[in-house]
Amino acid sequence: MKTTILVAILLLSFSFSCAQETKRKLVWEENFEGKKLDETVWNYELGNGCPSICGWGNNERQVYTKINHKLKKGKLTITAMKEKETYTSTRITSAGKKEFQYGRIEARAKLPVGEGIWPAFWMLGSNINNVGWPKCGEIDILEYVGKNPHLVYTSLHTQDSHGETINSKKIVFPKIEEGFHIFAVDWTKDKMDFFVDDKLVYTFQPEVKNENTWPFNQPFYIIINMAIGGNFGGPEVDDSIFPQEYVLDYVKVYQ
Repeated sequence: MKTTILVAILLLSFSFSCAQETKRKLVWEENFEGKKLDETVWNYELGNGCPSICGWGNNERQVYTKINHKLKKGKLTITAMKEKETYTSTRITSAGKKEFQYGRIEARAKLPVGEGIWPAFWMLGSNINNVGWPKCGEIDILEYVGKNPHLVYTSLHTQDSHGETINSKKIVFPKIEEGFHIFAVDWTKDKMDFFVDDKLVYTFQPEVKNENTWPFNQPFYIIINMAIGGNFGGPEVDDSIFPQEYVLDYVKVYQ
């Protein structure tokens, strides 16, 4: 009898979970079709961040350009290169064009490898120009640093954390460098759940929610980039690894 009741409860829970999932709809997707990025969706961020935020705030060593990427067969490939004494890469954002509040935001990506490489898929609060960082909030859905192979980082930055990476989790995936993987955040008004290949890796759900602990009640925009060196990715960079490719198959948003 107890076994029957337990099975019934499990089936009911599963049905409820499935019902919740079916309510969510794909509201936007980027499949990187065509020969160039759609500039009604994406902005290029160029240079080394100077003069306003040299080194992009992290002592990064790359210069971002419009030419370190290509679209081919429905994939975006960002290529990091060493050209004489200059590292180059690409960084794009959807600021002011595609911004989202709540939902499941995911990307399918293949990671570059090697010491000094720092690819990311992340989001910033749309009010950053008014309140600054980290007051605006930051959602790091994927960060990977080549000097620490087989590790995936997910993090959140808020004013309460003073920009330090304390709301964070790193988890070992022995084969993360092999092939494509799905990196996602499931974001509601109450919490954030982070996933790698549908495996829950981190939940952020502060008991007290205010502008300093939970700036996540507003639209955020998407950022895709591959940094080189810096406070997190470096400081050492192995020049022998270049060129390195960070490949995005798609970005999808469900709400």
